[in-house]
Amino acid sequence: MANFLTHLCFLGSLLQTLDLCAFPASEFQLKGDYLISGLFDIHHVNAPVHHDKPEAIDCSSQPFLLPNYRRFQLMRFSVEEINNSTNLLPNVSLGYEIFDHCSDTDIFPVILNLISANGLIHGFGESRVNLSNVIAVVGPFSSTETSTVAPLFMMDLIPLVSYGAAATAFAEKGKFASFLRTVHSNKDAIEVIVRLILHFNWHWVAFLNSDDDFGKDGLETFRKRIKDTEICLAYTKDLDINTISPQIFKQIETLNIHVIVVFTPKMVAEALIESAIELKIKNKVWIAGDTWSLNERLPKEKGIHNIGTVIGVSQPVVAIPGFDHFFNSAKNEDHCEKAKETFCNQDCNYSNPSAKDILAIDPSFSFPVYSAVYAIAHALHNALQCGKDNCKGNIIVYPHMVLAELKKSNFTLLNQTIQFNEEGDPKYGSYSIVYWNPRGDVEEIGFYKFHPSAIIFINNTKIQWYTRGEVPTSVCSKECPVGHEKEQNGIHKCCFNCRICPNGTYINSTDDPYKCIRCKETEWSAPGSTSCRLREVEYVPYTDIGAILIMVGAWVFVGLTLATSLLFAINYNTPVVRSAGGPMCFLILGCLTLCTVSVVVQFDKPTISFCVLRFLPFVLFYTVCLACFVVRSFQIVCIFKIAAKFPKLHSWWMKYHGQWLVITAAFATQAVLLLINLSSHPPNTYNDTFWFPDKIVLGCDNNFSRIFTSIIFLGVLGSLCFIFSYMGKDLPKNYNEAKALTFCLFLLILTWIIFATVFMLYRGKYIQIISALAILSSVYSFLLWYFLPKCYIIIFQPHKNTKQYFQGLIQNYTKTISQ
Repeated sequence: MANFLTHLCFLGSLLQTLDLCAFPASEFQLKGDYLISGLFDIHHVNAPVHHDKPEAIDCSSQPFLLPNYRRFQLMRFSVEEINNSTNLLPNVSLGYEIFDHCSDTDIFPVILNLISANGLIHGFGESRVNLSNVIAVVGPFSSTETSTVAPLFMMDLIPLVSYGAAATAFAEKGKFASFLRTVHSNKDAIEVIVRLILHFNWHWVAFLNSDDDFGKDGLETFRKRIKDTEICLAYTKDLDINTISPQIFKQIETLNIHVIVVFTPKMVAEALIESAIELKIKNKVWIAGDTWSLNERLPKEKGIHNIGTVIGVSQPVVAIPGFDHFFNSAKNEDHCEKAKETFCNQDCNYSNPSAKDILAIDPSFSFPVYSAVYAIAHALHNALQCGKDNCKGNIIVYPHMVLAELKKSNFTLLNQTIQFNEEGDPKYGSYSIVYWNPRGDVEEIGFYKFHPSAIIFINNTKIQWYTRGEVPTSVCSKECPVGHEKEQNGIHKCCFNCRICPNGTYINSTDDPYKCIRCKETEWSAPGSTSCRLREVEYVPYTDIGAILIMVGAWVFVGLTLATSLLFAINYNTPVVRSAGGPMCFLILGCLTLCTVSVVVQFDKPTISFCVLRFLPFVLFYTVCLACFVVRSFQIVCIFKIAAKFPKLHSWWMKYHGQWLVITAAFATQAVLLLINLSSHPPNTYNDTFWFPDKIVLGCDNNFSRIFTSIIFLGVLGSLCFIFSYMGKDLPKNYNEAKALTFCLFLLILTWIIFATVFMLYRGKYIQIISALAILSSVYSFLLWYFLPKCYIIIFQPHKNTKQYFQGLIQNYTKTISQ
């Protein structure tokens, strides 16, 4: 830093001889008690200037910019208006020293002159006695110019009040402590542009920016702002006057972009639009930034309306009272006396523009210049503690004191309250939204206000689109039909394929159009839905007609078993009852009755206890029934065929009541198997939402693999029952149960094959009715085909229920065997 300041001091000493180079009558200087400096690029360098030796640029040889000259005159007018007023700075005069810095970067001679005192630049920390007389600077206009010169003013906290530098970087007070501006930053301008794009529902846009600090900052701000919107940046290009080529428009056409944001200075924008006219570019919407939206020449250019529709944002045009009169008066005075001693090209080689030409030029940024001068004057007013009639003369005002008062600015100027926020940006003002109409005029069609809250208004009816009717569209992909999600195609979210949301999902295009959302388990939706509906909860209540019929069937079965048991009890000592099993018949009938418990719990809303009881009683007690039939079949075979061949086995069987041991063992084995299986995998309630998208079928998650061993055990008992009954097929008729048991077992197997088939193919609520029917069929098979024929004999054929009849059958069997 010290070396840098040493070089500045050296350069400053070179300027000592130039200290008085400005002539008294120059428009660039006005003596006063306090000086305000102004930086205006009245001439502008379009291309880099190369020198063979160190020297300043000859600005008078560069293109002359009428709008900037108008702003230059506006600063002069503002200072003279303040001096002519006795209210703001009574007994104090303001002077100015204005410089035409025609280059964005090669402007150090100008700046060194401003910060020097008596041709010298003091070092950091030196005495403040020999300081520059400048208390504040108005300007520069561009962001690049500002970033170049600002560090030199920040050292001494000289207020730099820009009327055009909009880059957002200047809000960083750590680097730009004494910077303020009277224009809104790029952040605000981009906000208006984005709101404009969103208002017309454009998604696919190009952004052409200048290749400088202003344009690059605008591009970066635009990228950040559209991040969470539906706007996609399809194409971007850094431009200057020398880089505009047909290739740019070819790429825009290839990408099918219909909306182009042009965020460049005026000269670059003019060159771009003229190139578009020359290349016969058609059917585009051009969004102009505030630097060129009020261009006075382009709207009248031949062929301008062939390129499409031009809309834009602009600084509001504020009429400055008295400026026209001042400028007309100033033009009547000839300040150009062809003075030979001028400083840094500060001569009057302006091609002598007329007052009419100047006043008719683009008025953009007029009020920012006007308010910048008045803000400095009000800050000086407060620093000098001025009253109505005078200011205190014993106060030495330093630039940092003016800066402190500038930050606290709060005054009214042309019906606007001038204030700055903590970042040095204005807390006042608005943007106008303009349209270039077919008459060649720039017409205001809306506005965007920042304070106290953001408000945008656009009168769409004033715009005559190139489409001759509807608002033009600019999209990469057409919007998806209702109920479709967007599937991004490529790097841009605006380019997508449409995919219908499947059933069970819906799309909320407002929150996230790129993802189908799955419905809750209790909800459903059809394909292409935008919302979910509650599923219908289904189960078989006890009031269902099917459930009622099955319950009636179960109670009828219970009644029949009780009646059969009573009939058998009355005729307990008869041969039919004794041959049917005697006391074992009552066990079988009791177990069959207990099996109906599994029928009763098949209905209504399932609970865990219901889920356990739906198969456990049936499997357990049906095991006992089958075990009884196995034993009964075995006993008959044993008496007639095995007793003679294996007398000891028959004796042991009779002595230890082998039939009851087998039945007890079968019951215990099945009970243990069920206990193990249900303990390791307990059944639970289950809401089936898979098979029916619009329903919830309440049921139990009974997985038959859990009781697979119990089912195998039942199968083994059924097989033994069939084997023993078949072995006794040639026994006496009253003792031959092969046909009856075989038929019962056949019905049992057929019933459960049908159930298994239905269970695999059907998942509705009526599966519980099918299950109840299977259980009921299983118990009815033994009652109807085993016990009912015996009841018939007892009631209707009592002659066959005698000992004599049974002994006759046994004698006939014995004769047959002996023969």
